[in-house]
Amino acid sequence: MNLRDLRYALAVAEHRHFGRAAELCHISQPTLSTQLRKLEEELGVVLFERTNKSVAATPAGEALLAHARAAVDAADAMLALAQASRDPLRGRLRLGIIPTLAPYLLPLVFGPLRDALPDLVVEPWEDVTTALLDRLRTHDLDAALLATAPETPELESHELFTEPFLAALPPDHRLAAQDRIREEDLAPDVLVLADGHCLRDQALAACGQPGLRAGALRASSLATLMNMVAAGYGTTLIPGLAAGVARDAGITLRPLTNNTGRQINLTFRATFPRRTTLDAITTLVRTRLSRFAEAAADGEV
Repeated sequence: MNLRDLRYALAVAEHRHFGRAAELCHISQPTLSTQLRKLEEELGVVLFERTNKSVAATPAGEALLAHARAAVDAADAMLALAQASRDPLRGRLRLGIIPTLAPYLLPLVFGPLRDALPDLVVEPWEDVTTALLDRLRTHDLDAALLATAPETPELESHELFTEPFLAALPPDHRLAAQDRIREEDLAPDVLVLADGHCLRDQALAACGQPGLRAGALRASSLATLMNMVAAGYGTTLIPGLAAGVARDAGITLRPLTNNTGRQINLTFRATFPRRTTLDAITTLVRTRLSRFAEAAADGEV
């Protein structure tokens, strides 16, 4: 039994498909199948129930795969700790980031990050908050850029910057003539993202609609939301870093009366060993976004 075969088994369990698992493990499907059969023979049990249409773990497989996950996590932790002892600013860092932040923040920080830490390979993974938190807990990510603070002691975070929300309006909207917009005035025709996006909940709460009373549109991306606003279908709240893209789309932007915004954090497991790496990223992002934060405080985003 070896860690490689345990990783193969975990990949099949996660994706429930031999072809996809083999692709992610960078091996051929026949090789994957052969190695798993050898693992099953060594253990003396069948790990997966296979049909032409599906793959599912057997009851014995479920129990054994839990131990496989623990073994792989322990081995990865050993390697990470050893690497951190040698050089914490070298190697791979798997970084999650929410979709409403990724397109606007990454261009600002990835170039400087590469210049400042040339031996650090950052691998971004874009997904909604709940999925990123799950991947943090299962050690599939090392850290994540989120707009919500962790609520469990197993996770910690560094505050990076505060991002204000802006009212996004069609140019001919009844509110466009105002210098500042009351959040609740957007409520009658506010458009929001689909369930799962933290920006959806933040926008509804800011507009006084914590329930589901919002426009019929449930967009899966902020870009779609902005295009709908530009086309005159309603209003929305956008994060400040997206202001340039919104203006280019012909959207009218106004600051909010209550200065509603969100706190962007770098979230990670409390046991993550490479704190020096996270400290370096935190410092760089804070520095790069300091001018943005100052402009936001003056209402000039």
